[in-house]
Amino acid sequence: MASVAIDNVTKFYGPFQALHTVSADIEDSEFIVLVGPSGCGKTTLLRMIAGLESIDSGAIAIDGRVVNRLPPRDRDVAMVFQNYALYPHKTVQQNMAFSLKLRKADKAVIEERVRRAAGILGLENHLDRYPRQLSGGQRQRVAMGRALVRDPKVFLFDEPLSNLDAKLRIQMRTEIKAIHQRVGTTAIYVTHDQVEAMTLASRIVVMNDGRVEQIGTPMELYVRPANLFVAGFIGSPPMNMLSGTVHRTDDGGPVFVLATGERLPVPGFGAGQNGQALTYGIRPEHLVINSAEPRPLEPVAATISVEPMGSETLVVADLAGTLVRILLREDRVVAPGDRLGLAPMLQHVHLFDAETGLAVRPGA
Repeated sequence: MASVAIDNVTKFYGPFQALHTVSADIEDSEFIVLVGPSGCGKTTLLRMIAGLESIDSGAIAIDGRVVNRLPPRDRDVAMVFQNYALYPHKTVQQNMAFSLKLRKADKAVIEERVRRAAGILGLENHLDRYPRQLSGGQRQRVAMGRALVRDPKVFLFDEPLSNLDAKLRIQMRTEIKAIHQRVGTTAIYVTHDQVEAMTLASRIVVMNDGRVEQIGTPMELYVRPANLFVAGFIGSPPMNMLSGTVHRTDDGGPVFVLATGERLPVPGFGAGQNGQALTYGIRPEHLVINSAEPRPLEPVAATISVEPMGSETLVVADLAGTLVRILLREDRVVAPGDRLGLAPMLQHVHLFDAETGLAVRPGA
């Protein structure tokens, strides 16, 4: 187990800058998830930690030792890839033991580590099978076992669940989290799936265009996103975003006014300056349907579609020309064409500066 310190790391591919002075401190035993859209630099950063990509500037330290110039075999990390990378002609036992045999480890040590990893992963009865005889989930467990037997300081996961179907991905997420809790080794996990990131991570590093947008626990990112990108990326269904300006009423309190004149409540006093262009963010589960009759600061939206999802119902409606999503958890019948009076839960409203995209906190 070890800490990982990433200090102002940059990476260029010719004139293209893939990473812009990225920094993050990963504590011993943490499960860190690097998440972001395709091309944001998360896999590049993971490969730099592994030693598969060079570092143009900055430093990466594992357990206090700078590893910039160390080859991958000397970094004491183990990587689990998206495509399993198993040897088809070797059994599960042989695949898991292969890296230890290359290191000329003692036979008894190899057998003990393979047996222990197989027990953790539920592969005890599959050691004599070949990869072609295994399901996708079992193959991924073998790939994890091959990393586990090395007893590394850091586990690196490069989108390991991308090739699995939806049901198996959920199952494997649970298994990976349980394994980490049992083993306690520091883990760095790359994914583009924000649901995967939220369910697995002790902390999440949100990346975009080669930069770190925000680092925090899943709930910190969900409840207090630092900017528009994080607010829109974290959460499913995504946060509703409405453009407008903040204005002061006669009593001095703020109110949010859309371009079409509809008004929305703003939490607290002093949220933004009078006339400031803002983006109003509210998550689908924090929009309450009150009635079809307009009330003060309660705009009316026209229902476009209704998507039943079992315990929840997702309603898509048109609010002043912007599509908004409302997540209903109560037993309420809504049909396309219905007019809905919407009341945002004030304590869950987010405001962002329209120019910078940065969060504007109440009282700012």
